[in-house]
Amino acid sequence: MPELGRAALVVCFGLALYAVTAGFAGAHLRRRRLALSAQNALVAAFVAAAVATGVLLTALVRSDFTFTYVSSFTSRELPLTYKLTALWGGQEGSLLLWLLVLTGYGAAAVLLDRKAGRELVAWVVPVLGLVTAFFSMLVVFVSSPFKTHMAPDDGLGLNTSLQSPYMQAHPPMLYLGYVGLTVPFAFAMGALLSGRTDERWIVATRRWTLAAWMFLGIGQLLGAKWAYEEVGWGGYYAWDPVENAALMPWLAATAFLHSVMVQEKKGMLKVWNMLLVILAFSLSLFGTFLTRSGVLNSIHSFTESTIGPWFLGFICFVVAASLVLLFRRLPLLRAKTKLESLASREATFLYNNLLLVALCLTILWGVTFPILSEAVRGESVTVGRPYYDFFLRAFGLPLLLLMGIGPLVAWRRASLRSLGRIFVWPTVTALVAGAGLIAAGAGSSTPGLIAYTFSAFVAATIVLEFARGTQARRALSGEPIPRAFGQLVARNRRRYGGYVVHAAIVLLAIGIAGSSAYDTSRSARLAPGHSLKVRDYTLVYRGLRSTRSQNALETGATIDVYRGGNRIAVMHPGKNDYPVEQQLSNEVAIRTDWLTGEDLFLITEQINPNGTIDFKAIINPLVNLIWLAGFVFLLGSLVALWPDAREERRLAVRYGRLPQEA
Repeated sequence: MPELGRAALVVCFGLALYAVTAGFAGAHLRRRRLALSAQNALVAAFVAAAVATGVLLTALVRSDFTFTYVSSFTSRELPLTYKLTALWGGQEGSLLLWLLVLTGYGAAAVLLDRKAGRELVAWVVPVLGLVTAFFSMLVVFVSSPFKTHMAPDDGLGLNTSLQSPYMQAHPPMLYLGYVGLTVPFAFAMGALLSGRTDERWIVATRRWTLAAWMFLGIGQLLGAKWAYEEVGWGGYYAWDPVENAALMPWLAATAFLHSVMVQEKKGMLKVWNMLLVILAFSLSLFGTFLTRSGVLNSIHSFTESTIGPWFLGFICFVVAASLVLLFRRLPLLRAKTKLESLASREATFLYNNLLLVALCLTILWGVTFPILSEAVRGESVTVGRPYYDFFLRAFGLPLLLLMGIGPLVAWRRASLRSLGRIFVWPTVTALVAGAGLIAAGAGSSTPGLIAYTFSAFVAATIVLEFARGTQARRALSGEPIPRAFGQLVARNRRRYGGYVVHAAIVLLAIGIAGSSAYDTSRSARLAPGHSLKVRDYTLVYRGLRSTRSQNALETGATIDVYRGGNRIAVMHPGKNDYPVEQQLSNEVAIRTDWLTGEDLFLITEQINPNGTIDFKAIINPLVNLIWLAGFVFLLGSLVALWPDAREERRLAVRYGRLPQEA
């Protein structure tokens, strides 16, 4: 079995090298058959990567401890589901998963996007092959998942923080996002190499970019939910460097998805869009470097290894080569038109982009400064939450406001009169909401109040856009309102799917503001029979109970929860002891009040030998809007992703050669 896995990876590496050399030669010499053979090599590389992945999964399920990887990350007592998720529980397995997803994306992209033009796709293949060759080289020569040793009686088990249902979905979602950004990067570089710098490469990769962006967004929300329920500190995002590493490419991809609309509509921002694609892909590589280099301490990072320098070198190569190529093609990227007015939709997209990139770069500086400081000065410096919170408010709140302004502003130029007429109702809604919040006591946090008020403004603009569109559709067709609404969305999926995503961001902003600006926390050491009061809850500690699960000893405190003199719940926060892994984990207890939208969050921070507990209670208002935002975000993304035959026909007319080369 190990020999089969190694052989499959060697074949994958060889096929990737062939895709690079044959693809480059075929594109440069315009040899169609050679270019097609390079494309076929990418497809075959996916098959080889799938075989290698299948071998490792089989070994994990069978608890074949002759595999060093299997004995390092599983045990006989580990449940089957977590044996499968151990595929990405360690460095070697996660790199193999990255390779599998990468080859899958590459094969699908070159097979499905041939309509983008034969010459463009021919140059895309060697770029994809180069990235594939790098990752396959890592798992063949540097960090192989198929190393063997004399089998021990049992394995070391899986890190207890990874033994969670959320960890069955969070890492694969992030991988689908990270790796998916390779496709728009490869097409952007293919456009530069071929000299075909019109909008075809954007059209060909729009849905690939949107899908990767969607997976990254959902992956981060799943990670936040995991942190909220499993890490046991009461929050969901700690500005951890590896959390930031996933956020940064998402921000860059968000900027790109907005600015490509300006390029498609006005032929502007060509150089800027190339830079955004390079930035997003480079940041996805940088995030992988952070988790695998050992340069930082994080709950998310792997142990220190020799793989870090390889990643750092590849990132430097990608950035340098991309910028040199971009510089050489600058004459082909001149804009056809110029910005006509600072009060126009394209201008608001530009402001949006600048704020997104500014937020991204300030986060990048916060992540890299401690690393640079330690490398240059030998001093360990910590960039804490106040730094990130300051820039989130400085850039995030204007971004939230622009999200409501942009869709209502006209292209090219907007008059002050038209702007006043359009924004009167959203502005009134925001002012009324702000006044009501102040009356309700929300004025204790200025950033929270601003976030709520801006969210009301954006929500009003979204409702206004759907109402205006439905009314116009109904006036033309005479359809009833539900059908007019459905047809409006179906015929403008990209636009109205984007509005649904904006609604998700509004929910996210309200949830973050509520849970971070208006939360309440109390701590105490409690003996059986003693109580702790937090807001209108009274929490009475009754004692401890212990139970045995398949692979852990679970000890939980029994807490009676009273409100208004009535017992409304019994909760059991505690700790789990994993004997195989020799680790102790927090097991929090959460009670959601759907009427008020708040969570009662209980943590047993320490269980003392005399039966007392060090106990913490947190009330998180509106935190569940964050998880609801995830479902709305997914819905809006799927609407925007859904194929639109009318749009395809418009593109076929615009780029007349598309049907012939499909």
